[in-house]
Amino acid sequence: MSLKNIIALLREAVLGSRQDFTEGGIGRAIVLLSVPMILEMMMESLFGIVNVFYVARLGAESIATVGLTESMLTIVFGIAIGLSMATTATVARRTGERDPEGAAVAAVQSIIIGVLTSLPLAVAGLMFAPTLLRLMGAEAGVIQTGSSYAAIILGGNVCILLLFLINAIFRGAGDAATAMRSLWIANLVNIALDPCFIFGLGPFPELGVTGSAIATTIGRGTGVAFQLWILLSGRSRIKVRRKHLRLDMPVMSKLLRISVGGMFQFLVATASWLGLTRIIAIFGSSALAGYTLSLRILIFAMLPSWGMSNAAATLVGQNLGAGKPERAERSVMIAGLSNVVFLGIVAFIFVVFTERIIGIFTTDASVIAYGVSSLRIISYGFIFYGFGMVMVQAFNGAGDTFTPTVINLFCYWLFQIPLAYSLAIHLGLGARGVFMAIPIAETLLTVLAVIYFRRGRWKVMKV
Repeated sequence: MSLKNIIALLREAVLGSRQDFTEGGIGRAIVLLSVPMILEMMMESLFGIVNVFYVARLGAESIATVGLTESMLTIVFGIAIGLSMATTATVARRTGERDPEGAAVAAVQSIIIGVLTSLPLAVAGLMFAPTLLRLMGAEAGVIQTGSSYAAIILGGNVCILLLFLINAIFRGAGDAATAMRSLWIANLVNIALDPCFIFGLGPFPELGVTGSAIATTIGRGTGVAFQLWILLSGRSRIKVRRKHLRLDMPVMSKLLRISVGGMFQFLVATASWLGLTRIIAIFGSSALAGYTLSLRILIFAMLPSWGMSNAAATLVGQNLGAGKPERAERSVMIAGLSNVVFLGIVAFIFVVFTERIIGIFTTDASVIAYGVSSLRIISYGFIFYGFGMVMVQAFNGAGDTFTPTVINLFCYWLFQIPLAYSLAIHLGLGARGVFMAIPIAETLLTVLAVIYFRRGRWKVMKV
């Protein structure tokens, strides 16, 4: 392919494509879907990178506040991703079946579920933020500094849920470019407001780490407003009309059935990070701060891979809906190999330039030491995980959320957490032992995912 054609393909991917993803070249389809999804995922991770960049100037306690709150927030992300899996699988299947009405109904029911789910989580965050931080092992100074931050972030979780869910609707329909734009808008607002609220620039009050929470929530809320405008105005592939704005219990029940497996799957995976964070907290705020910094960087690098994985999920759903399971399988294999190459390059960069990367965010020697150790050790598992994460998303795109749930439960809770504790405490490796347990568990997950994927049961799932 010539450079001119490559540029034209990338331009089409960013501006939006109307291609039928059940026809034509698989490589082209992956590019058209994955490029905006990669940019979307990068924008989502940029929330964390921007926040921690400014918050790092406030000291280790503020960094630890962000780390502990984000660890608790993984529960919200787990629910959002679980619901998003069901939404993407259902909308993609209806799209592949050429059923736009069914896709619109599924979209509305998904949004209703998301709003209802956010309410108890918001109440818990607003009322019990100090207690939640204490349960996470926060020191007294962290609780005093970070309670308002945690309350605002958790209280505004509806913005997180809707960002995920509505973008899942767009992705399922093959409208990845619109999903990308919503994150661009949200991030631009966040980047503009973050330093203003944190440091009190111009007419803004100086709120410290609490200001970061306010800016982030406003940014996400703006992104949701844009999504709803696009969805309700008929500017996307999914046309939501007034007649769709009602409860449809059969469709909602089907979404919940798939979502329960999806939510549990990701809660198992993401809540395991809570366990790891709790173990690391034993070794003090510097260890926790270093781990938080490295995790932010790792997420920023890996979310583009989630973009490729989400592209595979959309292709699986649409092609199964169109009665083309073999094309769905080829899509997964091509996306998986592409992801391995990408994460292999990222791993090399992280291993070679670890000190320089961590040094961008902090000058605290103890925090740097822990951050370097965490970033380098976890990077060793990137190549294996690059393939495994695509396999897992392929199951989800087919509506088979049960298989990845079982794999996650075994790899994370029955293997990773006990291994991390044993290495850190019983073998005396400290926080380094926790870091080592992560790539070991991710490699095991990849092996199991490939084995189950090759059995092919996901091809006959009904959604």
